[in-house]
Amino acid sequence: MDNVTQIINDYGESIVQVDGDIPVDLPAKDGERFLFISHDQSFLTHGLHKYPAKFFPELPRWLIKRYSHKHDEILDPFAGSGTTNVEALLSKRNSVGIDVDPFSRFISQVKVTPLPERELKSAQKSFMEAILNYDPSQVTESDLPNFPYRDNWFNKEILFELTYLRKHIQQLDANDGIKDFFKVCLSSIIRSVSNADDNCTRTVIRKKLNKLVKPSDALNRFAKTVLTKVPKMVAFSQNYPSDITVDFPEDMDARNIKYAEGHFDLAVTSPPYVNAVDYPRTHQLEMYWLGFAQTSLTTLKKQNVGTESVSASHYKNRHEIGVPEADKVMAKIFEADPRRAFIAFKYLDDMRKNLTEVYKVLRKGGRYIVVVGNNRIRGQLFENWKYLMPIAEKIGFEVETYFGSEIIKHFIKVPREERINTDWTLVLKK
Repeated sequence: MDNVTQIINDYGESIVQVDGDIPVDLPAKDGERFLFISHDQSFLTHGLHKYPAKFFPELPRWLIKRYSHKHDEILDPFAGSGTTNVEALLSKRNSVGIDVDPFSRFISQVKVTPLPERELKSAQKSFMEAILNYDPSQVTESDLPNFPYRDNWFNKEILFELTYLRKHIQQLDANDGIKDFFKVCLSSIIRSVSNADDNCTRTVIRKKLNKLVKPSDALNRFAKTVLTKVPKMVAFSQNYPSDITVDFPEDMDARNIKYAEGHFDLAVTSPPYVNAVDYPRTHQLEMYWLGFAQTSLTTLKKQNVGTESVSASHYKNRHEIGVPEADKVMAKIFEADPRRAFIAFKYLDDMRKNLTEVYKVLRKGGRYIVVVGNNRIRGQLFENWKYLMPIAEKIGFEVETYFGSEIIKHFIKVPREERINTDWTLVLKK
């Protein structure tokens, strides 16, 4: 194992560092700490679109190869941007990705859909010509999308450029798969050409940043994106195993998995952290441009596990999950902020429902691998992984092992006091 070394971190702790691909037979003992250095964040279709707090590909790749066989059925009940599903596909496993967010399902579907090289290159050529021949007069006011605070988020020139590109996608002489791929390319530049802070989990305009967006930025960024991402999609399509299936059902969520008992051989996921990332708000501009939202995002927010959208009637009284350590922390949070205490409780309760559902659809002997982080709520350290293990055991899982991995890179910055320094991987066996 040439890429595996023992190091000492800044706190004097001994850590196993793995550089790149994780060896399938790498031993992982209870409580051991790893530093996984990823080289594949933009490998093939993985880098098609930024997504907060997403899996780095080497981790699900390792877990899938270690705990399953070719043609097995793999589940990710919190699919996010589909990293587990791409890796399952490339490892010749069938997979299902479940997510309540239609934007998430859309990106994931594009990342696992092979496309013919000739058609991709033809569409790319068409875009380059359209960009060279751009004239704002080709866009009318009625072509512009209508969504809340549109003219605050985008400069007039950028609005016209993005609309021109969107119009060109709609008019492409190509199938929906090709059009959807270019929609994701368009979506991937929207935050950077808006007036919003590029590095925040919330979509906000920070005047202090003095962000400068110039005319032609949308056209230039889109051209660069297409020239980078078309070859990656071509390479992915050439690596695509034809006899493998990937599905992203629209009528399920992590607490309601409509598959037969024992259907899956393995489940691998990284669920949201409690009150850490507001996914709909992070992607609101992209959702407006792609037509996944027109007005308020509250309904979608309320469906998310870990949501902050809760009703006042729910947090008048203190709730307990039945795990003494968790209940003790939530009681302290309740003293400072009853609302945050309820958000923490609801997160654990939703995860209990998810664990119950996954237990049902896993075959006997199958594993559910959950990669989860900690965070601070009103000054209290909320150690999700420690609370989820006893909840899982009550449902019937055996905790086979658990280990930590240090986090060295986030696509989106979070405030220092909320930063999560270690993810914990729980290997739960049915």
